[in-house]
Amino acid sequence: MIRAAAEADSQLVRELWRAFNVEVADLPWRDDDEDDFAPDVSLLAGEDGIVSLRRDGSRCFVVDVLYVRPAARGKGLGMELMRAAAEHARTAGAEAVELTVLESNKPARRLYEHLGYATVERRLAAMLTAQGDDATYGAVHVQTDDADVVRREAAKVLHTEPDVTHAGNWVRVDADVEKLRTLARELSYASGVAVALSVESGNVVRYVLFDRGSMVDEYASVPEFHGPLPPGDVVALGANATVVARLTGADPRRVREVARTAASPTELPPAAELYEQIADLLGVKTN
Repeated sequence: MIRAAAEADSQLVRELWRAFNVEVADLPWRDDDEDDFAPDVSLLAGEDGIVSLRRDGSRCFVVDVLYVRPAARGKGLGMELMRAAAEHARTAGAEAVELTVLESNKPARRLYEHLGYATVERRLAAMLTAQGDDATYGAVHVQTDDADVVRREAAKVLHTEPDVTHAGNWVRVDADVEKLRTLARELSYASGVAVALSVESGNVVRYVLFDRGSMVDEYASVPEFHGPLPPGDVVALGANATVVARLTGADPRRVREVARTAASPTELPPAAELYEQIADLLGVKTN
């Protein structure tokens, strides 16, 4: 049964608010807003869930938090709480209820859409990078210890003496990002496995993995950074952990953990950091 929180429930309200903030981390550049939590009303589902609202003008309420403890999920409490919130707003003479939800919080987005909530405006964000941090750079890494063969074959593609570095079981060839895909494909004909690994516009990490001239996997950390793609293309740009593990020896569990995709760069580690993490799991050196 849903009930309005009373003064005696203040500790429970704060506890549920803190649990929400721990589980649903806010965007990294925002300050902690725990001390700013001052709803006009909180509705409780026993001790297992909460929805808190504040009035915004004469005709609207805003949902500040909806939270159900993990052990109580799957029972429809979230939907009950939201319906109770709507009824409270309606009784108070409001015409609408608004809320914000992180793009990355897909379960919450599905619930709100099921209840009829729709996007009425978009709040956009961009990381302010230091000068030079928006650079595009990368290299091709060839799985071989024969640097001479790689140097010779790379020179044929680049039409210049390549910058080649031998590190462990890989040979790295530095080149313009625009040439990495072609270079990796051609080098894989001669040496087997090659991967073009790069950062694009300081925001997107991409790799293209080749085996004997055939592209076997392509990953982009933010598939739609440069514009909308068909859903199938978005899915295809996720990392294939099985293929990566088979060809590079990477731990497939780590591939899935590290090589994630997102709708926005803000949902992932900084591109330079993610670039190094992916290089590490592939076993290649970036410098």
